[in-house]
Amino acid sequence: MADRKNKGALAAAYAAKRPEEVAALYDCWSDTYDADMSAAGYRHPTICLALLARHLPRGAAPLLDAGAGTGLIGEWLKIAGYPQVEALDISEGMLAQAARKGVYSALHCLALGGPLPFADDAYAGIISAGVFTSGHVGAEGLDELIRICRPGGIIVLTVKNTLWDAGFSAGIADLEAKGVVTRAEETSPYVSMPGEADTVPSRGLVLRVN
Repeated sequence: MADRKNKGALAAAYAAKRPEEVAALYDCWSDTYDADMSAAGYRHPTICLALLARHLPRGAAPLLDAGAGTGLIGEWLKIAGYPQVEALDISEGMLAQAARKGVYSALHCLALGGPLPFADDAYAGIISAGVFTSGHVGAEGLDELIRICRPGGIIVLTVKNTLWDAGFSAGIADLEAKGVVTRAEETSPYVSMPGEADTVPSRGLVLRVN
């Protein structure tokens, strides 16, 4: 089981109502985040990396790690052969930890869910692990990710079942019907943190931008 601090931090993050609350919580958590999530058996980064590697060729650049946190995926993306990855996160504390790993070409302290200061078609691929979840980002965050991902590019994200069942699934179906994206892959629901009791399942989703 994950320790009590980890449980409290997760519960507070999921219960947050405003972006500044989320940022402050993760700032306080940043020093122990990697160890705490390792203890919880955190699976989202591994699953997202596998999905990206299956659908986006090695060497594709640049990529955006949207909700990068401390840079767990960034380390693995470099090893897997993606040479240019930028990090975006709402928490300065988490990005400071990510910066120490030396794997990102740029760091952006920004919140998902509103307009982003990036050009259309800026990225070959976007990966967003553990972001579309309770108290974080809802379906409103997806439109900007689609805008900044170039045609033919890949967006890999995880979606908690509570969001999926509350309209996210219908939103994806609508985007497909309009020809905006193609659903390249969708995993079965899985528990993202086996070390945490009563965790709501999530799923991995791969969207190809048309």
